[in-house]
Amino acid sequence: MTKVFIDGQAGTTGLQIAERLSQRSDIELLAIDAHQRKAAHVRADLLKEADIAVLCLPDQAAEESVALAPTTTRILDASSAHRVHPDWSYGLPELDADARKRIQSARLVSNPGCYPQGFILLVRPLIEAQLLASATPLRCSAVSGYTGGGRPLIETYTGYDAEQANRHAVQAYGLSQKHKHLPEMQHYSGTTAAPIFLPSVANYDQGMLVQIALFEHELSGASARTVQKELAERYIDEPFICVAELNDPALLDGSYLNPTQRNGSNMMDLAVFGDDSRVVLTARYDNLGKGAAGAAIQNLNLMLGIDECTAGYLA
Repeated sequence: MTKVFIDGQAGTTGLQIAERLSQRSDIELLAIDAHQRKAAHVRADLLKEADIAVLCLPDQAAEESVALAPTTTRILDASSAHRVHPDWSYGLPELDADARKRIQSARLVSNPGCYPQGFILLVRPLIEAQLLASATPLRCSAVSGYTGGGRPLIETYTGYDAEQANRHAVQAYGLSQKHKHLPEMQHYSGTTAAPIFLPSVANYDQGMLVQIALFEHELSGASARTVQKELAERYIDEPFICVAELNDPALLDGSYLNPTQRNGSNMMDLAVFGDDSRVVLTARYDNLGKGAAGAAIQNLNLMLGIDECTAGYLA
């Protein structure tokens, strides 16, 4: 039985991972008393005892945990501290043909960021197929439920009265273009510059949309149908990615693309909308599922050398 210690289990992602792993008979979760969560010597002992440590911590605390852990313990880090670090494997199994092998053999794996996954999985195949030039300046907009901001934002939104909730229904942020996801988005998508990134948070709990708008001249002459076909062929064998037909009405709730439709799963919908002059690429997934805890379970399964679809996802 594999011993797993979740350092930061009290946080949103940690709780989700613990809930999913508690259903597993092949994993023993190592527990830490609530009043000792920040005690370095206690955490060090658990990090030593664990076969795999899952870090669900702020960046600085994650770096401290890595320093505490012996080299015999494998680490899956859900923070953004190591996502572009050369000594860490990037935990996005769908990234390329060798991604799973790198994750399976690595001691240090960085769980991908929520927003970057959708951006990378939409853009990278188009650059590799030469349908999109790597130097094309990209614009990416996105929206997430408030659980993406962790406990502080959850407490803020759930504490609003009706007037406050209405006033904070949708809020844009990251306007200074210093968002912590930008290096990751550039590095793994294959673009030569980070996109202009316009995320927002809305007054619902979970679910995420990532959108990229492109004009015809930015697609090297490719049609919307060609773009959809490229994505469909790229991900045809991926268990957690579903590429919709071009302008697929089945994805829509009336005329709206609802960000919550994949909640409670590890699935991601990729879609292409528009015509040959204007194209919109979209990714829809659960920010707590494929965007965080679900991705961590998928990576953990790969690190254990078992089927990445092994139970541990919410139905």
